[in-house]
Amino acid sequence: MGRLFGTDGARGVANTELTAELAMNIGRAAAMVLVNDEVKHPTILIGKDTRLSGDMLEGALIAGLCSVGANVKLLGVVPTPAVAYLVKKYNADAGVMISASHNPFEFNGIKIFSSEGYKLPDDLENRIEEIVLDHAVPYATAKDGEIGRVDTLESAVDDYINHVAEAVGEDLSGMEVALDCSNGSSSRTAEKLFTKLGVNVHMLFDEPDGININKDCGSTHTKKLQEYVRKNKLSAGLAFDGDADRCLAVDENGNLVDGDFLIAICANDMMKNGKLKKNTAVGTVMTNMGFSKFCEANGIDFVSTKVGDRYVLESMLQNGYNIGGEQSGHIIFLDHSTTGDGELSGAMVLSIMKRTGEKLSDLAKIMERYPQVLINVKVSNEGKLSFYTDKEVKAEINRVTEILGDTGRILVRVSGTEPLVRVMLEGENLEQIQTLAEEAAQVVRERLA
Repeated sequence: MGRLFGTDGARGVANTELTAELAMNIGRAAAMVLVNDEVKHPTILIGKDTRLSGDMLEGALIAGLCSVGANVKLLGVVPTPAVAYLVKKYNADAGVMISASHNPFEFNGIKIFSSEGYKLPDDLENRIEEIVLDHAVPYATAKDGEIGRVDTLESAVDDYINHVAEAVGEDLSGMEVALDCSNGSSSRTAEKLFTKLGVNVHMLFDEPDGININKDCGSTHTKKLQEYVRKNKLSAGLAFDGDADRCLAVDENGNLVDGDFLIAICANDMMKNGKLKKNTAVGTVMTNMGFSKFCEANGIDFVSTKVGDRYVLESMLQNGYNIGGEQSGHIIFLDHSTTGDGELSGAMVLSIMKRTGEKLSDLAKIMERYPQVLINVKVSNEGKLSFYTDKEVKAEINRVTEILGDTGRILVRVSGTEPLVRVMLEGENLEQIQTLAEEAAQVVRERLA
């Protein structure tokens, strides 16, 4: 994890941690690392979610990029996967997404994508950090007529929607589905996309006002969606996060179907249809133990990576796999997308339901979820660094590991995007792992808060 860029871009409280000045300097540095003998005036796409601070940070990025000579094309409010797709479609040199994903509105972030639609490689992020934080070289300044220009791409949303619809390739007529847009990016795309696919949609939380993004809605707060689906007897519900790169589902009974189940459902369907490359699905160390049991039972190899979709993607690219993701609903269909795409993921699951005639609750029976307890402990920035060397925290992890033996596991890790240490326990006995998780979390709190 870098000093400026975490596992999912640069992120912080807007206007205090992620200031306009910092955003401008990130823009300046990003343009500088993209300039070379062949590219004198790089073209950069900028998309954003619905946060109040998005316009401010967009303006700052524009100023930074143009001051170095880069040309900017504005996409407006779009999902993160739209930026990743469109940067390649429009032959741009890079794409920037202004979003803090599932975080509350006061946070914001800057994610940068390469010309191929992948998150910027570590070496380029490091070069940007060295310019911004270490002042490794002076900021470049475009002279006279070399200053960058700004255009707006009106076709961005339709081009992205058409891409996802083509990837799904299924008529979903007859399905009645609730879409929780988290008052975020999918508020601009989901209704049009799923209606195009033939779905009878019920729109929830699709009226963003700048401060209601992710507030008691979306993939991190699914209770209202669950109640709505159950009450209205719908086929299913889909919940996206603020920038729509995640999706969780709700079955017809109102039960939550998380990312592990969705990957299992899709991987199994791909295998049956000869589309699962190397018969492998990729997850992370946070993937439920039940997923690996599902893989064993169905002849699928399971590869586990560090937490973070960039590590899942890295494994997929290096080894030729085509599906992977996280329990949080960040799922990558590498045949169609270079990053997680919540709307694509949701539509793929609906297409399996339509094609097989099975209800989502029946499809989800393919995997049994092991009891899992996750406690997020708020810590200081110093505490995040001390985590790696604190002897008492390590001793507590060893104690819990010995108690669980072969019946479960403990995973304690620093969040790459928030001031948190995450304490996760998994095992056969829920009461036992709940108690052990609380004990371990208390040690982390005492030592690192």
